[in-house]
Amino acid sequence: MTTTVRIPEDWPATEEQARAVQDGLRERVILDEAGPPPGTGRVTGVDVAYDDERDVVAAAAVVLDASSLDVVAEATAVGRVSFPYVPGLLAFREIPTVLAALDALPLPPGLVVCDGYGLAHPRRFGLASHLGVLTGLPTIGVAKNPFTFTYDAPGTRRGSTSALLTGSEEVGRALRTRDGVKPVFVSVGHRVTLANACAHTLALTPDYRLPETTRRADALCRRALREAFHGDPSEAP
Repeated sequence: MTTTVRIPEDWPATEEQARAVQDGLRERVILDEAGPPPGTGRVTGVDVAYDDERDVVAAAAVVLDASSLDVVAEATAVGRVSFPYVPGLLAFREIPTVLAALDALPLPPGLVVCDGYGLAHPRRFGLASHLGVLTGLPTIGVAKNPFTFTYDAPGTRRGSTSALLTGSEEVGRALRTRDGVKPVFVSVGHRVTLANACAHTLALTPDYRLPETTRRADALCRRALREAFHGDPSEAP
């Protein structure tokens, strides 16, 4: 079942309002908790898909058993895109539907893995941090590219890392999840250390470059978006 989401009445409407929200929430990010041990409990992937012509976004949350990586629960939500496309403010386009998908889960999600950034963000407050502060859940970001940050190539073997840097500040790590394959870019969201975030990412990538959480959530949100328009398009959110 897919939840239909409306844009919250108090949602930021301008870049200035959105940045003010980021500034206020960023102070609440917790960086001194280790987070849950990798391979234990539950871990949940969240991802979104867009239909730009209809101005609609679909979000998916897929819960895996962290030890077996079997799916134990999933939920989707579809709604109107809640903010214009502005680099550095992409979370404001996605948060309402992602929160709705998480809220629709029948059990606690455990650690949440975002297809994107946490501290590895120009304002040090990407989707993973934003989502973590709003929910109180431990969160990490695992991105496909390094955004605007620099890094030296990690070693070619799985598990090799290098610092993701802005100047001398480490905002995340490039992590090789497959031998000889392009790394992913891991950053802390909320209530997890960077070392633990990398360990979780390795536990979630036994066979592919991207975490199983991201792979499953990506497929589910794309399916939810397709199914939203099987009927009359005028009935879409």
